Amino acid sequence: MTDRYPRVASLRTANALREHLATLGLPLPCDEGVRPAADSPLAVPLALGDGPQGLIEAPNRFVIQPMEGWDATPDGKPSELTRRRWQNFGRSGAGWIWGGEAVAVRPDGRANPNQLVMSDATVESLSDLRELLLVTARETAQPEPVVGLQLTHSGRWSRPEGSSRPRIAYRHPLLDRRAGVTDDASVLSDEALGALIEDYARAARLTQDAGYAFVDLKHCHGYLLHELLSARSRTGRFGGEALEARLAFTRELVEAVRAAAPALRIGVRLSLFDHLPHVPGQDGRGEPEPWSGSYPFGFGLDPEEPARMDLSEPIAFARFLEGLGVSWVNVTAASPYYAPHLQRPALFPPSDGYAPPEDPLSGVARLLCAARDLKRAVPGLTVVSSGWTYLQEFLPHVAQACVREGWFDAVGLGRMALSYPDLPADVLQGKELSRKRICRTFSDCTTAPRNGLVSGCYPLDAFYRDRPERKTLDSIKQEMS
Repeated sequence: MTDRYPRVASLRTANALREHLATLGLPLPCDEGVRPAADSPLAVPLALGDGPQGLIEAPNRFVIQPMEGWDATPDGKPSELTRRRWQNFGRSGAGWIWGGEAVAVRPDGRANPNQLVMSDATVESLSDLRELLLVTARETAQPEPVVGLQLTHSGRWSRPEGSSRPRIAYRHPLLDRRAGVTDDASVLSDEALGALIEDYARAARLTQDAGYAFVDLKHCHGYLLHELLSARSRTGRFGGEALEARLAFTRELVEAVRAAAPALRIGVRLSLFDHLPHVPGQDGRGEPEPWSGSYPFGFGLDPEEPARMDLSEPIAFARFLEGLGVSWVNVTAASPYYAPHLQRPALFPPSDGYAPPEDPLSGVARLLCAARDLKRAVPGLTVVSSGWTYLQEFLPHVAQACVREGWFDAVGLGRMALSYPDLPADVLQGKELSRKRICRTFSDCTTAPRNGLVSGCYPLDAFYRDRPERKTLDSIKQEMS
């Protein structure tokens, strides 16, 4: 199923990649070589505005994206596996740790039973987690990064005890079935959403107490705050056809967080565009679920032609955020639950996914071009890009070209930070990349948690390769084949 598209590793030179991109009609810039730190746009510090101790500055343009491991303790505290992952973030050399990982603002909003939770009972351990990351950076002679927490409520995809317990903004004709929604009881009332704003504000205050520099108010991947952006069919205080009505929750949320934790900066990780939910077709490749007529259930798509991206509302939302004083936006797309090829381009699907319906490089280009378009439309924003891992050996070649040309401000690494966490350090120090550690998007880090196992890079990280879960994962993948 993967032989339709050439593997990136088979493209031995940057010129070969450029030629392949040209055959696909993809406008990604790609440098011939990787520049040394003294001449690299990736090494240029990034000014992020004022903080309680003065100017906040990321020492370089690499960002580690939120990387949840399904490995916290049942009461929401970091485990040894969590701490190991954050130590890897510390030694990565990246100048900005965007949220660390998704941290639920209350237990029933967790996406799995082993997700971190910010509470009075966990705040000390989460403060220690931040300090561990910074100590590791110092001990490995890496620059001290800007570190924040991503605060979230999983909404439709909540599974706090392992089974589905959805809490939704509105009924959805396609996604209700996937999430186990059977009636209106799962729809959160205006009063419940108002109480949730108070939960976010409390969690932000604790995050400030724990010493973090910022919080990410997560508006992506089909979770609750993302779903509210498309709540056209919702009545009352937090929904409606007009975009302004659908932004009421975010406005009140930002105001509440700022009042509760005035020393914290605020960022937003945003799914900038969406699509119809996808399912495996007869050939196993992803295709949109059948739908006719208007589709008012997405954000960043044309309701009359839902296969077409439309960034008019996301750009308006970004300008709205800028007006609220929120100037950091981290760009992603869609949801791993219903359109993973848009959010996480890969050649090999996870166990609950489908074979890619396009060359994954098309997905990379779509994400990077969307981030570029947002930066052009709202130049005052600091824009973090996503979707880099599938570029593999050529990640630094494309990254330095994009940053130099001003496409966006920073390069956000996700899965690559599991297999090769210190890639930023190697790039910035002018070292040759270690090919054996480069993520090949086998999707084991997704297949494992989808089946109740901890997440990690089982193929390339010897620590996970030697864990007992590896045999279970191999059995699951054999049943898939």
